[in-house]
Amino acid sequence: MIYVMYIFLLGLILGMVAVASNPSPFFAALGLVVVSGMGCGVLVGHGAPFLSLVLFLIYLGGMLVVFAYSAALAADPCPEGLGSREVAINAGSCVVASLVGGGLFCGLWSKGLWATADEAEEFSLMRADTGGVALVYSSGGVMLMLTGWVLLLALFVVLEVCRGGSRGALRAI
Repeated sequence: MIYVMYIFLLGLILGMVAVASNPSPFFAALGLVVVSGMGCGVLVGHGAPFLSLVLFLIYLGGMLVVFAYSAALAADPCPEGLGSREVAINAGSCVVASLVGGGLFCGLWSKGLWATADEAEEFSLMRADTGGVALVYSSGGVMLMLTGWVLLLALFVVLEVCRGGSRGALRAI
């Protein structure tokens, strides 16, 4: 299982490198999908499959909206791919920085970080992640409604900012 977690963490870092080094929104969105999948895989490995599924669905929905806006506003007929020279130089520098940072903080890791949330109690009838979802809806209902309202307001603000002069967000630049 530890090798699977290493693969998920490596995919997470490589996806972040793809997002950080790519100027094109098309390939950066692909990197975000990889980061989302690998991050949710790490959550599954730590014992939170329900939370992982919910976050993956919500995150992919949000990325779909962001990708639609960025693709509509990007006037790049020939975007730079992951294999172009400038993107490769940026990706290489990000990988080198990740390796240097990992080498510096390598001694600070402990094996206790690999424990799952369900190993806290021996005979528990409820999983840790589903119990948290129940608490969000029972105790945090007001905050959940406030968060939904803020997200709706942010959507209208982004639409107004992207609207431009007299046309909508889908315009030819």
